[in-house]
Amino acid sequence: MRRKSTSIKLRASVCLTAIAIAALALVPLAAHSSSHREAPLITSMPKVDGTDFYMFDSYESGRAGFVTLVADYQPFQSPFGGPNYFELDPNAKYNIHIDNVGDAHPHITYQFMFTNTIQNLTVPVGTKNIPVPLVNIGQIAANSANPGLNVVQTYTAKVIYSGNGNDNVKPITDTATGSAIFTKPLDNVGMKSIPAYDAYANQYIYDIHIPGCAAPGARMFVGQRKDPFVVNLGDTFDLVNYNNPIGDPAGDADSLFDMNVTSIIMEVPITCLVTSTSQPIIGGWTTAALPSTRSLTAENPAAPAPIQTWGGNYVEVSRLGMPLVNELVIGLKDKNKWNSSQPADDAQFLPYVTHPSVPVLIQALFSADGVKAPTLIPRTDLVATFLTGIKGINQPPNVTPAEELRLNTSTAPTAYGSQNRLGVIAGDSAGFPNGRRPGDDVVDITLQVAMGKLISLGLFGTPAQAPSGNLPFTDQAYVDDTHFDAAFPYVKSPIPGSPNGPTLSGQNGVVPN
Repeated sequence: MRRKSTSIKLRASVCLTAIAIAALALVPLAAHSSSHREAPLITSMPKVDGTDFYMFDSYESGRAGFVTLVADYQPFQSPFGGPNYFELDPNAKYNIHIDNVGDAHPHITYQFMFTNTIQNLTVPVGTKNIPVPLVNIGQIAANSANPGLNVVQTYTAKVIYSGNGNDNVKPITDTATGSAIFTKPLDNVGMKSIPAYDAYANQYIYDIHIPGCAAPGARMFVGQRKDPFVVNLGDTFDLVNYNNPIGDPAGDADSLFDMNVTSIIMEVPITCLVTSTSQPIIGGWTTAALPSTRSLTAENPAAPAPIQTWGGNYVEVSRLGMPLVNELVIGLKDKNKWNSSQPADDAQFLPYVTHPSVPVLIQALFSADGVKAPTLIPRTDLVATFLTGIKGINQPPNVTPAEELRLNTSTAPTAYGSQNRLGVIAGDSAGFPNGRRPGDDVVDITLQVAMGKLISLGLFGTPAQAPSGNLPFTDQAYVDDTHFDAAFPYVKSPIPGSPNGPTLSGQNGVVPN
């Protein structure tokens, strides 16, 4: 019997303008997983939930003169998250924006879009060939056609140069083949399915040509990685329930130690990011956008139709520059609004930065220990840290205040193994908030800055206005540069879904089709 093809048009008018996860304004103040589930609306669409953004001068040996950009998406990936793993959303646009003028507008955007292809592998069952329910039915190896791989995710990358009201859009290509289509490796299903994951994934590190970028040497990788963010997450949101918030910075656990994320990673010549050597400071942030309407259609066996289709203009649903902003600065009522907003409109969130709530909450929670919030109001130190950059460190000339991660590309990178996890406040000028490296402990830095560290150093107001500014606030989840690799793509290989070793006979064999 034939079923009627019923169109259930949800116009889930996700008029996703509301989909924007607003946020804790512009100054992260307590520890939180940098941007994991940071606003109510984004919790319903994890594939476009931006979790972290990193931007730093490359410190791999021999790679001076490059900036590495890392945009992480899709939080809390369980390594054993099968049978359907963590492909990025083929309906979405994922963007990395660069403001190289300081006017709160993107002037360079790297845009990524994904395609999922099901190979429809089958196995013979009696007289029929039946499609299998798994993403792979054989071992996956480097330099192999991998006939046992049932789902392939590819992507395109574009560079968009914006200015004078016009956009110039060009495809990024593989320098080896000239192709504009790239492959994302399969997630780390487990050691039996992919016994040599690093070798397999590393073949998808591409040397790329970026139109409009004359300098050679750009690289790109998109794939699953171990979540690089380190935070004592459960205790943080249980009213900052740390063993000792001014104690041992390694005194508790990283809540994300066994989780993965999906990373979009680029390494771009500095000369292709800055307008000139006389203005070496850039701002960056990452966003994701979805079409504004969604349709659900019942499947007709005689003429299979997509179960879900999207339409309408694209609407931004996720935004992330500085870490922890949407979590701990912006008020709950504005979190969705923040996620759909643009840096040029950040004046609407200014009170969250100049009059932050989290230091007051921390004072209330730890008043018995003598902890006091800074009395400098408005918080000009936080405005500089999160909205303009700090003068003499990473503030561009004639800057328009806006929440961006700002990097002075002329600051020499600190070598791997010598980086200070507390960055600028500990004398390492190549660290956060001058850009952000994977090994920067942004939770501890943010806690200390929120409670007045820059004031106590005499950079803003007077030290007396930050009575607790010299306390070593910490979430007690420790991270430094040695937790990561010394070379591109820097972020560690993902945790496998299964620890069992390769035992499948045939090594890369596949059940016959």
